[in-house]
Amino acid sequence: MQYIDGFVTAVPTENKEKYIAHAKEASDLLKKYGALKLVECWGDDVPEGKLTSFPMAVKCKPEETVVFSWVVWPSKDVRDRGMEAVVADPLMKVMEMPFDTKRIIFGGFQVVLDS
Repeated sequence: MQYIDGFVTAVPTENKEKYIAHAKEASDLLKKYGALKLVECWGDDVPEGKLTSFPMAVKCKPEETVVFSWVVWPSKDVRDRGMEAVVADPLMKVMEMPFDTKRIIFGGFQVVLDS
């Protein structure tokens, strides 16, 4: 069964093109180590909530945009090995992060329905 890594973060709106370039670079690296697909979504209709919301969760500032993304892996085992290899890859040491990595929310998810 496929396995998903999900991410939500805030990116300075002025860094949109830098973020897309970063995502393409990250996609190549993830696929090198077994990922099937990376999907990046630039926030378009992401309302501020009263109790919870994507903007609140990542402390999104007025000059930032919420980004939602996910990586599809063939299995959790491939993901575990792949992410270990990604973190150890020398490219990760020099990859420019066009956002505040301290405010990223991420997690791994078992697929229970894919319709």
